[in-house]
Amino acid sequence: MNKRTKGILFLILSAFCFACMSLSVRLAGDLPALQKSFFRNFVAMMAALFVLIRNHDSFKPTRGCLPGLLARSTFGTLGLLANFYAVDRLVLADASILNKMSPFAAALFSVIILKERLSLKQFATILTAFIGALFVIRPTFGSMVSLPAFVGFAGGVCAGIAYTFVRYLTKKGENKPFIIFFFSTFSTLVIIPFMLMDLKPMTLRQLLILLLAGLFATGGQFSITAAYANAPAREISLFDYTQIIFSTSLGFIFLGQVPDVLSFVGYLIIIGAAIWSWFINNHSEPQGSSHTAR
Repeated sequence: MNKRTKGILFLILSAFCFACMSLSVRLAGDLPALQKSFFRNFVAMMAALFVLIRNHDSFKPTRGCLPGLLARSTFGTLGLLANFYAVDRLVLADASILNKMSPFAAALFSVIILKERLSLKQFATILTAFIGALFVIRPTFGSMVSLPAFVGFAGGVCAGIAYTFVRYLTKKGENKPFIIFFFSTFSTLVIIPFMLMDLKPMTLRQLLILLLAGLFATGGQFSITAAYANAPAREISLFDYTQIIFSTSLGFIFLGQVPDVLSFVGYLIIIGAAIWSWFINNHSEPQGSSHTAR
């Protein structure tokens, strides 16, 4: 099995894990998003801690990386909370596709943060993806019905900014497991005081489901890191959109959810923009690799 094939398989595994995480968050029931986020991050923090200890890695940030780590963690936490809010209130597939705006947001903000160049074609794919998102959001500008969709969209943008800072940090030589550990620890500590203000009692079933969500999230984080360690993002990133297939299937099987026609139109536009972006990147960019972590 060559590295590209391994990268594709790891990315599909990551997409499946994140789809299962979203389903677990929904199945956990009527609990605050902060409470759900805490367990998701706590499990990921412990897993990353184990990897750092096993590899005898340093717990100190690489010189000059602390501001980037704080920015990655801040936007990552905001993206995570927004995504959990959307997952609880939208069709699972809708929440997933809005979160998949992150690659387009990352491309846009890489111009600002990393001073990278954005071609006219690349900008066109971002604009196309935004139009696709509008089909899912269906803004009414006078109704609260679309609020969860707007929050989900904002979460995808925040996640894209966070991924841009991950790229910034890996370029500066920061250790990827440490990036995951720093983000998970930061999120856990920030969430605790707010969670305690609105803490709701949980059943044993809810606790086990949230721990399972944390395990799926951890599997997704390390799988996506392994994927981009084996192959350049521009060669395999398209397969990350298999999460939409997994989320739609899981939502139908476990929640009886069926996205409406306009949502499917939005999915097709956004995935079409992703395919277009994939072809642009594979035919116009030099060979290289990019690493990311959620």
